[in-house]
Amino acid sequence: MNHYILMALVATLGTWMVTALGAAVVLFFRSPSPKAMNAMLGFSAGVMIAASFWSLLEPAIARAEAVSRLPAWFVATGGFLLGALFLWASDKAVSYARCRNEPGSLDSAHRLNRIIMLVLSITLHNIPEGLAVGVAFGALQNGSHSSSALMGAISVAVGIGLQNFPEGAAVSVPLRREGYSRRRSFFVGQASAIVEPIAGVTGAILVLHMEAILPYALSFAAGAMILVAVHELIPECQRSQDTSPYSATVGIVMGFAVMMLLDVTLG
Repeated sequence: MNHYILMALVATLGTWMVTALGAAVVLFFRSPSPKAMNAMLGFSAGVMIAASFWSLLEPAIARAEAVSRLPAWFVATGGFLLGALFLWASDKAVSYARCRNEPGSLDSAHRLNRIIMLVLSITLHNIPEGLAVGVAFGALQNGSHSSSALMGAISVAVGIGLQNFPEGAAVSVPLRREGYSRRRSFFVGQASAIVEPIAGVTGAILVLHMEAILPYALSFAAGAMILVAVHELIPECQRSQDTSPYSATVGIVMGFAVMMLLDVTLG
């Protein structure tokens, strides 16, 4: 295996492990209160909203300006709308299939659809992140051998890895809220990032072609994340507002602030 491809694999395995650490937060909550779960679910929504811009749309626009022949606004807007449309269509397809197979369990089907949309959106988000790491390391084999270029690639991996910690929780916490066991919530949460090593190796191998594709992938994932955050997570975390009217709101604000801080400071 090419030396730089191996480096991309190791780096993305590291980002996946940080996601697993984030997903492990559910292991420390035996019977979380509804107030705490609303706050954590709101935190997850805030993380996803912030990540959709700072981690996805902003770099998509920057890369589109550098490598795309189309206007950057067209690439970002088109990819964003396609991502939201894809998740909407997926939800409709899954809902239709489950209602046909289980006509007597509409509520259960809706809950499963919500989980599928959440996991799918985070997984889609992790694909372009893995591609970004792979492209950063793959570019080293095309003449960028300086120590500064290597440190730049490492910083991309470290930044994405640290951002993955709250994203792991963004999957496992809602699963726990839906009644899944702590072990199962953790397993699905960490599994949502297993696509990163695959995407990282792919990005390193196809680095010359992937530069043109990456802006579309980034904005596509952003559209998917916004749809899930607004349509599923925010309404869900607003339950029990009578007893704790601001717990979910504080969670959203803090999740957004933490993710924005990580993205801005780590680049």
